[in-house]
Amino acid sequence: MAGSAALDVSQRGLVVRGGSRFLATGTDRREEGQTLYKGSDNILASTFSRSGNYFALTDDNKRLILFCTKPWKCLSIRTVVRRCTSLTFTATDEKILVADKSGDVYSFSVLAPYQSGKLELGHLSMLLDVALSPDDRYILTADRDEKIRVSLFAAPHNIESFCLGHTEFVSRIFVVPNHPDLLLSTSGDCTLRLWEYKIGKELQCYHLNRLRNPEATPCEKIFAVSRITYCCRENYIAILCDCIPVIYIFQLDDIKKQLIYKQQLTFDHRVWDIAFEEMQGLWVLQECREMPVLLYHLENGQWQPISKNEMLKKISNNLHENWTMVEGSPGMDDSFSSLYKTTFDNMTNYLKKKEERVQQQLEKKKRRKNP
Repeated sequence: MAGSAALDVSQRGLVVRGGSRFLATGTDRREEGQTLYKGSDNILASTFSRSGNYFALTDDNKRLILFCTKPWKCLSIRTVVRRCTSLTFTATDEKILVADKSGDVYSFSVLAPYQSGKLELGHLSMLLDVALSPDDRYILTADRDEKIRVSLFAAPHNIESFCLGHTEFVSRIFVVPNHPDLLLSTSGDCTLRLWEYKIGKELQCYHLNRLRNPEATPCEKIFAVSRITYCCRENYIAILCDCIPVIYIFQLDDIKKQLIYKQQLTFDHRVWDIAFEEMQGLWVLQECREMPVLLYHLENGQWQPISKNEMLKKISNNLHENWTMVEGSPGMDDSFSSLYKTTFDNMTNYLKKKEERVQQQLEKKKRRKNP
């Protein structure tokens, strides 16, 4: 979620970060010959490792910053080639994979925190997301040209399959952790799709604009999904859209390999981010100083908001007192708008002008015959 407030969840708990100047102090260390940073320090992507022992982020100064969480400590600041769009850790916590706007994926060592990155693979289009299978065997990349590529991580030049079907940029991909053969993907075409990604087979497609507006046409471009979060307990999936204050909740039927639409949560304020925490529930970060964080619990098959929770109270109070950290975060309204492809109907205009020229020539011939 580039340039916005966000929630990150790991075994270390819940972390709320602002979209700007998260590391303004304590990160001025530069090696000899390194150029001065000229960006605005906006955080472009961040993630925890699966174990929760590491946290990494990239910013618009082309920095990859690695933290250890036990205790919290900055381990390194490295430079990336291009501005990053997504990053993820391997399951073994040995590497960080960084996808960038030029279509490349680089790997950076965690164990050697100052080692330069290694180019792993490349696309001819901007990459928007990168993911790994739970066993680190497959690397999945999603690009602006509607493609999801599945490659062998040990040999990324070996392409296992393509997941093709989206008609706009693929905004998010997510490998289901407790069902590692399944992949969720979302796109600017307003669809949520379920795949068997190793063979490139689409299992199901939901048109999200139909859920919000039953009269909408399947191809109508309204929004893209900015966040997919998953709860292994009872296989719940929550997705957040980038320009409407709505969260859609689905449940995965792992036997039939189908998604079941369960619920829609609507909010009065813009929602910045969402995250499942297995022991607590669904956390929602919204643009409201008086109530910045909401927590939902599952009750009788429905996700309901709760108000009495010590962790919720503590986080809300801290955010209220430090609201300026997230208040200045750029909005998410236009985060995907520039990615939609624009088509121009030049033929209609050409035929119209051609018809006008033919009519003018006919008029000239008539005037010559009958002066």
